[in-house]
Amino acid sequence: MLRGGQVYQDGAFIVADVAVRKGLVEAVSPQLTPRPGDQILDFSNCYLLPGFVDVHVHLREPGFFYKETIETGTRAAARGGYAAVCAMPNLQPAPDCLKNLKVELRAIKKSARVPVYPYGAITVGQRGGGALADFTALAPYVCAFSDDGRGVQSEELMELAMRAVKKTGKMIVAHCEDEGLLRGGCIHDGPYARLHGHAGICSESETAQVKRDLRLAAKTGCPYHVCHVSAKETVQAIREAKRAGVNVTCETAPHYLLLTDMDLQEDGRFKMNPPIREAADRDALLEGLLDGTIDMIVTDHAPHTQEEKSKGLEGSLMGVVGLECAFRVLYDRLVRSQKVLTLEKLTALMSLNPRRRFGIEGGIEAGRRADITVIDPDKTGIIDPEAFFSLGRATPFAGWKTTGDVTMTMTGGAVAWQA
Repeated sequence: MLRGGQVYQDGAFIVADVAVRKGLVEAVSPQLTPRPGDQILDFSNCYLLPGFVDVHVHLREPGFFYKETIETGTRAAARGGYAAVCAMPNLQPAPDCLKNLKVELRAIKKSARVPVYPYGAITVGQRGGGALADFTALAPYVCAFSDDGRGVQSEELMELAMRAVKKTGKMIVAHCEDEGLLRGGCIHDGPYARLHGHAGICSESETAQVKRDLRLAAKTGCPYHVCHVSAKETVQAIREAKRAGVNVTCETAPHYLLLTDMDLQEDGRFKMNPPIREAADRDALLEGLLDGTIDMIVTDHAPHTQEEKSKGLEGSLMGVVGLECAFRVLYDRLVRSQKVLTLEKLTALMSLNPRRRFGIEGGIEAGRRADITVIDPDKTGIIDPEAFFSLGRATPFAGWKTTGDVTMTMTGGAVAWQA
């Protein structure tokens, strides 16, 4: 039994006990009587939230175990409060057919510390072009279809993919990037790039493909989700599409909400795709969170080796890690310090909305799978990548002092991690 915490219920917090039995929430009430033999955990100074879900992580297995494994990545997820994650398909072999997907499914079954819902690829080899993956065979086993890391470059191919995926009842989850507009850039085409002589990545490379896909989603009726939104123009395009009734949701990540390009340093831990953009973009993202245009916050956890991230902004591979620090920086800055978000709103963005859109069961309601994240709002610390469970160490938040941290993660009634 979890006793005396501030428990999230129907959009608010109440002081209550939570009884968990056989993997499910049995009851939530201000006063519950424990049964003989019940373990009692006192959380009287804590918040109990429905377990976080990250629908955008890279676990790197199979194929790239030297960057991350399912075991290390899901340990990191549990440490960060995530009771479930969705794993992107840029793997070797890519999950573009059932035979290849089964390699990943076996690894998940063997090593995962929290539930992992794999993506299927959109294209064969997850190349962003060529032939389409075997959607029909993959659909019963995947959460959605994505070529994350590559945008599908052909409008005709994306329309074919949307029509085929719609028939399976699944969703297209799109990395939107027009490769013809990249021009060798490594960071945002903004003030920092100009000051330091770097080639820039324009916002249009993201927004142009989002606008194309929104037209196709309206035309085909396929459920559509936009990955890692970073640009103000993209936020506005999605806002207008939602008003027009398009079946679209989207996500952004902590680094886009808390940093601007003028916070960059000549260090690979600040390099990701899409890049951190300008203050106006950050402000538009925050506005999008508040008005419901942006539905959820993900980490885009993308570990690389130390060598791969040691070559500065120009030479390092793109991608940063975030599972073990996302809640800490978001709560500390946006909830506690700046008061941009309430904890209730952050809970919706990190748990309720991704669960609803991706069909992932669990939470803190009687009869539901007991996925619970316990937060100590007063716990202070410094983000130290060397202490991460993840094999990845590159985060732009290294050294940040934070207040508020995860103290326990429960998934399916079992404690996946506890401080």
